[in-house]
Amino acid sequence: MNFKESDVSPAGLPSDQGEVGPVFRVKDLMRPLPSETQGGPALIGFASDEGVRRNFGRVGAAQGPAAIRRVLERLPVHHPVEIHDAGDVACTDGDLSAAQERLAGAVAALLDRDMRPVILGGGHEVAYGSFLGLAKHLGGRLATTKILVINLDAHFDLRLAPVPNSGTPFRQISEFCSAHGAAFNYLCLGISELSNTTALFERADQLGVEYRLDEEMRQSESTALRADLTQKLTAADKVYLSIDLDVLPASVAPGVSAPAASGVALEIIEDLVGDVISSGKLALADIAELNPVLDRDDQTARVAARLAHRLLLGHGRRSVVR
Repeated sequence: MNFKESDVSPAGLPSDQGEVGPVFRVKDLMRPLPSETQGGPALIGFASDEGVRRNFGRVGAAQGPAAIRRVLERLPVHHPVEIHDAGDVACTDGDLSAAQERLAGAVAALLDRDMRPVILGGGHEVAYGSFLGLAKHLGGRLATTKILVINLDAHFDLRLAPVPNSGTPFRQISEFCSAHGAAFNYLCLGISELSNTTALFERADQLGVEYRLDEEMRQSESTALRADLTQKLTAADKVYLSIDLDVLPASVAPGVSAPAASGVALEIIEDLVGDVISSGKLALADIAELNPVLDRDDQTARVAARLAHRLLLGHGRRSVVR
């Protein structure tokens, strides 16, 4: 695919008029997903905050996919790429399990076509639907495939609760893996000691969860952190990456249900995401917990769109050495 003015009309934004050379933005290259397409990145939304409501959080995350798209489509594209949008799965009737099953079916269909889904939430209940989609795609290969589940999050999301919610998805994944003879390889980075009870830390230990506290993810620890991640990526066959925006400081991501008093710096999160992409093992990723109702000047939506841009295009930073 080459950048040509004849490909799209009009290209860029009104402020791009008069520029010489390519001015393409995501909106110019994103298309509805044709039935015959094989391979490449695909965007899909999960418009749900039913899990947040059940978890007694601040609702509004159902508007997250639309808010991320509005920012994302304005971002520039520096490399030839085809981007497809598979639309949204919505939970509008309170039936969260049915919505997660619909998401799983849509994700599995994309994976069956050798596509890389990037799922925009929605509350973190999106994670169970995302993983179910990978499991449906693998079918009988699930138990023999080394899946590394990476969650960038202030919370374990391993809660025991009367009904599934935004705090239970990785406990549900662990139970699904156990029921299907698959290993539960869960790496959670950015855990806040003050956002998880003793019971949750004990459950994480019982399940063999590996984790790093947010206070262990300073810039001074970055080299060792990334080296450890590289080892785990090397040992995996496929990676499912989940990014809960509340892993970031509240000053960076205010528009979430549970803002972090401390959190992990955005540059460290971006480096870790870049390492996962560079491994070539990333099967799918999701971004959770954007709540536009609580956002300030689209600040959190801009962060989410920046991460989605990286996940979709897979390219690192542009740089010039002079």
